[in-house]
Amino acid sequence: MQEISLATGAGMRVTRPGAETMVLCINGGGARPRPGNWSPTIEWLVDHLAPVFPDAGFAEVRYRVRSWKMLPSCIADGQAALAALPGARRVVMLGFSMGGAVSIACAGDERIGDVVALAPWIPEELSLAGLSGDRVTIVHGSIDGWVPGIPGVRPQHSWLGAERLRAAGADVTYRRIAGAVHGIAIRRNGRLISLPRAGAWLRDVEQALERAGL
Repeated sequence: MQEISLATGAGMRVTRPGAETMVLCINGGGARPRPGNWSPTIEWLVDHLAPVFPDAGFAEVRYRVRSWKMLPSCIADGQAALAALPGARRVVMLGFSMGGAVSIACAGDERIGDVVALAPWIPEELSLAGLSGDRVTIVHGSIDGWVPGIPGVRPQHSWLGAERLRAAGADVTYRRIAGAVHGIAIRRNGRLISLPRAGAWLRDVEQALERAGL
């Protein structure tokens, strides 16, 4: 694995650097600005997906500051990550939560034809102009945002986002996972712990990457 410092000051680590097809994995973020971290959900996915798709590379982004209140800064980090992958001829965006918005904002890059958005936050002010003709897969947990004390994005939000994406010309597939909350894994004492329905998330992401031609 190679770790890279991005032009914005964010970080990126790459499994199989130099691969011509790269999955660029983008983290979420809460309301309170915090230093960027390596997402346990994204890390869990990469651990499980990399062996299944041996010809693809996987790049994980660590924001400078992770907060949806600083979305332009996070988008700039995502764009810097794309610029740091000059050898990739094709890029698939894989975004979790706020990372869905960042992935959509980056989709104007000519190498991107597929976006996979997990429990995505898609604010109304976000431009969808770069998505015309792209494949977008949205996967969301059915009880996301409904559990007291656990932040998240309610599935009704991404459903409305899917309708807006279709109106913008994207080819949208929408999947809802019964009983799933916001995220796939958490980190505890340095170890990744799977959340309920992690296997279902993995199945749907694998299918989305297969549709993307990986």
